[in-house]
Amino acid sequence: MHFAAIGDSFTEGVGDERSDGTTRGWADLVAAGLAAARGEPVGYANLAVRGRLLAPIVTEQLDAALTLEPRPSLLTLNGGGNDMLRRHIDTANLVALTERAVRRCAEAGVRTVLISGADPSQQLPFGHLVRRRGEVLTAGVADLATRYGTDFVDVFHDTEIRRPEYWSPDRLHLGPTGHRRVAGLVLAALGEGAAADALPAGPAAARGPLVELRYYCEHVLPWVGRRLRGRSSGDHRTGKHVDWVSVRPGERTPTDAWSPGN
Repeated sequence: MHFAAIGDSFTEGVGDERSDGTTRGWADLVAAGLAAARGEPVGYANLAVRGRLLAPIVTEQLDAALTLEPRPSLLTLNGGGNDMLRRHIDTANLVALTERAVRRCAEAGVRTVLISGADPSQQLPFGHLVRRRGEVLTAGVADLATRYGTDFVDVFHDTEIRRPEYWSPDRLHLGPTGHRRVAGLVLAALGEGAAADALPAGPAAARGPLVELRYYCEHVLPWVGRRLRGRSSGDHRTGKHVDWVSVRPGERTPTDAWSPGN
């Protein structure tokens, strides 16, 4: 199998950083899980870049994925999260962009898995707007998957992953446990692993005025500053695996080994 992943920070693995600062994330864990479940090496490419809007994901990244040799046998696509944070959004256009990508993959004989991002809205300023837009986009992609017979993993409506314990301190990106849960959801949908485990219930984290002030200073204001300057966290970045790397069962390189149920 040759598995390619395209998308933004969700697929790149932001929030699940190793000690050396490199990202891991659910797509890396899926590659390792596929290798473990099959008992054989899996080719893995990850062209996702943080901050990317959907249009470059389904053009530039998809172009690069479909020109890999050999061609991917499996491709995951997630996008639209950064579009939803823009002032104006055309959800119908996002669904149309996704549909063209699905058609291209079908014509190329590539199995496609559409994945909706996790819902961060209950933790974010103006979260109600993000939730409303996310509901519309997820419904459109779900309908698209039904019409084309394409696999769809609805992480947006996974209520378990909305718990704060699954998220990184910026409340926008998943943390390590969140990425593990997404990997479990994807592998289960592919028939390559058991159902994703849930974290045991625990006390809710306290969020007093000082905690919220620190959050805004460390995460919200820098994001606003980048937007005002027309910059993105993904400027001058490329995908972390733009060509095939081999993920073998039980190996820790290029990613930590992971298997369903671990």
